[in-house]
Amino acid sequence: METAIVAGGCFWCTEAVFRDVIGVSEVESGYIGGTVENPTYQQVCTGATGHAEAIKVTYDPHAISYAEILDVFLGTHDPTQLNRQGNDVGTQYRSAIFPLDDTQRAEAEAAIARSNEDNGGKVVTTIEGPAPWYPAEGYHQEYWEGEGQRNPYCLAVIPPKLMKLRKSFQNKIKS
Repeated sequence: METAIVAGGCFWCTEAVFRDVIGVSEVESGYIGGTVENPTYQQVCTGATGHAEAIKVTYDPHAISYAEILDVFLGTHDPTQLNRQGNDVGTQYRSAIFPLDDTQRAEAEAAIARSNEDNGGKVVTTIEGPAPWYPAEGYHQEYWEGEGQRNPYCLAVIPPKLMKLRKSFQNKIKS
């Protein structure tokens, strides 16, 4: 198993997408890229800690490659919006990839180049790190499967992302 860490706006939304991706065994919501140790959700929401809401994806590289993980990531959120996704605004909602080694860094650069071809060179996704990972509080984990399906924000934002996943990455969806 291997690990990928990406930030694409609200972690509830990116977590919901990757739970449906073939080869993914675990998705954990958390915080990365900031200056405060063990930040809380309330601290991160202020934007003052420098952290991004992110997900840590554990996946089987024989079922899906890191490059494919990044293509799904860049293809299911808007990588051209600086420090925001829809109504979520602030550096905590930035689009970023956090490679864990030089090989992942090279793959991240290549994925951004591919996405730039599809987005007219307007991708603002950054490559950051290394940085410590902090898991989000328990109530944020598997949010869409529980509380999220009763949350008006999630009901407005997550289904379009899941539709984008199903339309653009049909061969990467769990049955």
